[in-house]
Amino acid sequence: QVQFVESGGGSVQAGGSLRLSCTVSTNSFRISPSGWFRQTPGKGRELVARIGSGGNEFYVTTVKGRFIVSRDNTKNMMYLQMNNLKPEDTAVYFCSVWIGGQLNWGQGTQVSVSS
Repeated sequence: QVQFVESGGGSVQAGGSLRLSCTVSTNSFRISPSGWFRQTPGKGRELVARIGSGGNEFYVTTVKGRFIVSRDNTKNMMYLQMNNLKPEDTAVYFCSVWIGGQLNWGQGTQVSVSS
């Protein structure tokens, strides 16, 4: 079973920055695509950013140019650097890993952005 330890969430004012970190306990991490999702009350989880095992990146339009996804395969860690945060970025953020075609989730960390 894949286990996750997320950290870095919190509360900031609009325009501020946060960095989310996630440690993933699986021997398959280095060969598995990983990503960050977010969810607000009453809505489904939205893919925010994805990074392949080789480092290729994808961002949803609303965060492109503000967020940076990265990973360190030597430490089984993934990161989401969030800059110029906006109130609409407020959500619970989940790190995730695709293993064998199955999506595995972290426990989530709250990010709150005030105007």
